[in-house]
Amino acid sequence: MSASRARRLDVYILLNTVYPYVRNPEKVRLHSSSCDVTRRHAAMRELRVRHQNYAWGARWNSAVRALASANALRFDDALDDDDSTPFAELWAGTHSSGMSTTKRDDDDGGDAMETLRSYVDANAMRALGETCVKRFGTTRDVPFLMKMLSVSTALSIQAHPDKETAKRLHATNPEQYRDENHKPEMALCVSERFEALSGFERAETVKRRLEAHEELRRAVGDEDAVEALKRAVEDGGGDEERVKSAFKRVFTALMTADAGRVAACAEAMATRLREEGRREDDVDADVSALFLRLCEQYPGDVGVFCAYVLNYVVLRPGQAMYMAANEPHAYLSGECVEVMATSDNVVRAGLTPKFRDVHVLCSMLTYTLGAPDVLEGEVIDQCTRRYAPPFEEFLLDVVACRPGVAYGVAPRRGPSIWIIHRGRAVVSSATNKDRPPIDVAPGVVLFVDAGEELSIVVDDTAAESLLAYASTTNI
Repeated sequence: MSASRARRLDVYILLNTVYPYVRNPEKVRLHSSSCDVTRRHAAMRELRVRHQNYAWGARWNSAVRALASANALRFDDALDDDDSTPFAELWAGTHSSGMSTTKRDDDDGGDAMETLRSYVDANAMRALGETCVKRFGTTRDVPFLMKMLSVSTALSIQAHPDKETAKRLHATNPEQYRDENHKPEMALCVSERFEALSGFERAETVKRRLEAHEELRRAVGDEDAVEALKRAVEDGGGDEERVKSAFKRVFTALMTADAGRVAACAEAMATRLREEGRREDDVDADVSALFLRLCEQYPGDVGVFCAYVLNYVVLRPGQAMYMAANEPHAYLSGECVEVMATSDNVVRAGLTPKFRDVHVLCSMLTYTLGAPDVLEGEVIDQCTRRYAPPFEEFLLDVVACRPGVAYGVAPRRGPSIWIIHRGRAVVSSATNKDRPPIDVAPGVVLFVDAGEELSIVVDDTAAESLLAYASTTNI
C-alpha cells in the first residue's frame, strides 16, 4: 500500500471508529458493554469456504458458482467444473459437512491452513466471546452456519427437528442425522424473486381446495380424515386443537398414501389443469401453475400436492422469512442468503431422491396454520439493514456502502462471518492495528472475532457500491 493511501486509511479509521462514539453516547455504551474479549488479540481473517453440487443447484448464471470460484482463487486454487455442474450452496462456518479453513497465524506468512473449528477451539474466548461461550456451551463451533443458495429446481419437502428430536435421531440413525443440534433458519432473497413453500396453509383454504380438486381428495385417500377437517372448519374453527388434529390426519394420509395411487392422481390432475388452462377468476391459479411445474420436475411424487397444502411464498429483494424447528418448507427457485443454527439435520418427505423419513416428519410437525412472517429488515444506520428472527443463534445484517463512504462497524458480542457479494473495499481491524487491511471483492469471506471493530472504506472512484452480508449471534 502506498504511503498516501495508508495515511488516508488512518484518517478514515479515526473518523469512523472514534468520532461516531464521541458524537453518539449510545454507541459508547454499546461499545463498552458488547466487548467481552481482550481487544488487542482480536483478528479478522479470510476463509476458504466450501460449496455443494446438489442436483437442484443452478448450472448457469449462478451466484454460488461465481462466489465459489472467486473464493478459491483467493487461495491460489481453482474449481474443477464445467457448465453441466450444478452449484447449489456455498457454506461458511464450522459444520463438518462443509468446514471452512483459514491460514494459520503461526506460519510466518506461509500458506499452511487450519480448520475454522481448530482456530476457534484454540482461541474460544476471543473468537466466540465470553457471552457466546456461556450461552451456547461450546468452545469449538460457531453457533451459526451461513450459506448462499442458487436454487434451480425445487428442494425436498422437509423440516428440521428440535433439539430433543435431533438428539434422538442422531443416536438412532447417525448416518442420516449427522449432529445433535436443532436447525432454525432464515432465508433472505438476493435475486429478483425467491419462491418457497413455507408452513401450512389455513385450514379453510385447504378444505376449499380438497373440494375443488377431486384428484387431491383421491390422493389423500382417507375420506374420514377429509370429512373431519371439513366439520372442524365448518363448526367455526374455534377449537384450534381439533382443527390441527384434523389437519394432521389429512396431511399424514397424503404423505403416506400408496405411491401408485398418488402418481395416477397427480398425472390425472396435471392433464386436467393443462386442458382447462389458466382462468383469471381462479384464486389458486398461481398454485396450480406451481403444481404443474413440480409435476415436470418430480413426476408422480407425492410432494407435488404440497403446493395445495403449504403456503406458496414469493419473496422480493430485501425480504426474508424464517423457519422454526418442526415447520415444513421447501425452497423452489431463486437465490438467497441463508443463516441457521450449526446443523445439517433434515427430515425429508417428498420432492427428493434422497432418504425420506415420512412418519418421523408427520409426527414431529407443529401443524401451525397460516402464512409465515415476512421480514423487511430494520434500518440500523445509513449502511446497514438488520434481519433478526426470534432465535439466539443468529441474525443477518445487509451492509451496503456507496463509493466514497468510510464506515465503522461496531463490535459484536459474538463472532461474525461476512460474505462479499458485490463491489470492492478495504476492510481494516480498528481493534488490532497489527493486522494488515484486506482488499475485499466478490467471493471474499471474512471471519471476525467477537468484540472486534472494523473499518470499511470504499474508494470514491469505485465502479459500484459494496454489498456484503454479515451474520452474527442474536444475544
